[in-house]
Amino acid sequence: MRVLLVHPSALMYSEIFLRLEPLGLERVAGAAREAGHEVRLVDLQVLSRGTLRGEVRSFRPEALGISLNYLANIPEAIELAAEVKRAVPDCFVFLGGHSVSFVAEDVLEQAEGAVDAVVRGEGEPAIAPLLEAVRDGGVADVPGIVTAAGRGPAPLMLHGIDTPLPARDLTRARRRYFIGELDPCASIEFTRGCPWDCSFCSAWTFYGRSYRKASPEAAADDLANIREPNVFIVDDVAFIRPEHGDAIAAEVERRGIRKRYYLETRSDVLLRHPEVFERWARLGLNYMFLGMEAIDAEGLDLYRKRVSPDENLRALETARRLGIKVAVNLIVDPSWDEERFRVVREFALAVPEIVHFTVMTPYPGTEIWHTESRRLTTRDYRLFDIQHAVVPTTLPLERFYEELVRTQAVINRKHLGLRTAVGAARVLAQNLLHGQTNFARMLWKFNQVYNPRRQFADHGRPVRYELPLPRHLDVGDRRALYVHTRGATQGAPSRRTTD
Repeated sequence: MRVLLVHPSALMYSEIFLRLEPLGLERVAGAAREAGHEVRLVDLQVLSRGTLRGEVRSFRPEALGISLNYLANIPEAIELAAEVKRAVPDCFVFLGGHSVSFVAEDVLEQAEGAVDAVVRGEGEPAIAPLLEAVRDGGVADVPGIVTAAGRGPAPLMLHGIDTPLPARDLTRARRRYFIGELDPCASIEFTRGCPWDCSFCSAWTFYGRSYRKASPEAAADDLANIREPNVFIVDDVAFIRPEHGDAIAAEVERRGIRKRYYLETRSDVLLRHPEVFERWARLGLNYMFLGMEAIDAEGLDLYRKRVSPDENLRALETARRLGIKVAVNLIVDPSWDEERFRVVREFALAVPEIVHFTVMTPYPGTEIWHTESRRLTTRDYRLFDIQHAVVPTTLPLERFYEELVRTQAVINRKHLGLRTAVGAARVLAQNLLHGQTNFARMLWKFNQVYNPRRQFADHGRPVRYELPLPRHLDVGDRRALYVHTRGATQGAPSRRTTD
């Protein structure tokens, strides 16, 4: 079967700071190809809509899958689905990915027949059975599949993540993937899932708080096959198990693999196992992202981070001692006033680390989607991108964006302006020498993307597709939030329901 897989366009945040290869979609492509299908992949982060139209005309796909890890891409995905249906009426169109798994039925209804099915849960174990059913019949009975008739059996979960291998050869324009000065940059997965339960996050609800590890041999094999000199380790929390991080490091050392790395982890993990991060620093770990989220105990408790402000500060000191550059994230609550923005700016300017800001956003799949008491001020999917306010702001909305962009601009001048360009001249020169311009463009692009008038005006755009309202759910039993449940992860049949 001819299968075309599509990743939607880049969102606001990734216009500047990063543009990551669609690793999940590459793994789904690998699984489909292993099952004997002819697969192509178009990533609209780096390719044009015209390129996609050309592929549809020439390839005439029998099945089209669109990855939806981000809510903000849902309107675009529905429009793409309708366009492909008009060009190839018999094409089976399905959506899959993290975010759409939580709103599958609603999106199917909004698509008005342009989407035939949504894959809930992990895509790798679902793709081969789905394509077989598209060819032979019985789509409604495939685990994890949602159609207009309702949900089929519970989604399958991979036993391990060693396979399928990502089909990186299907991704074009790979030189346009980057994160910061790591340009170009590939992505790799050492572990999947998160055992923590932060109230603002849906990683743990998606995977049912499961946690799986790639074998050290498979991780090193995949790493050795990556051509790019830079690699982003996409794990939600890197090196939770120190023995696993050490085992992969041993394989990397034995094979003499040399890369530069960027990863994400938690402050308490770094503090418990600094020796693992020190070992990886010797292997090329240059950058680390720490989700601090708040600078005070009240904020950390609100988001159920289970760390203290003191631990966060000690983690920054540990990373400095190891020679690892750190970017931290703080969550901006729409309730902030001018004074709160001022305090946060002072903190961000007082530490040498890069500070990023994301706006508190209740997402379907998160606990705060059901517990956040403030009413949504918009249900426009496109604004659920952690850069817009979707609940009431204490300041007038336009003033809120002025303070937000002012705060981001202060940090931009500190880390991404002319001084940074001078300090990073060697890196810039090396990148430009090899034709890599992503990092250079990033340094001067901030004002084009982050603009309070633009962000405020986004709220006035006509809205065709709206996020469903939160349904009442008692989160006393948090298992009710899960997409994958441990009792059904291996695909045990369940009675079909339209509830």
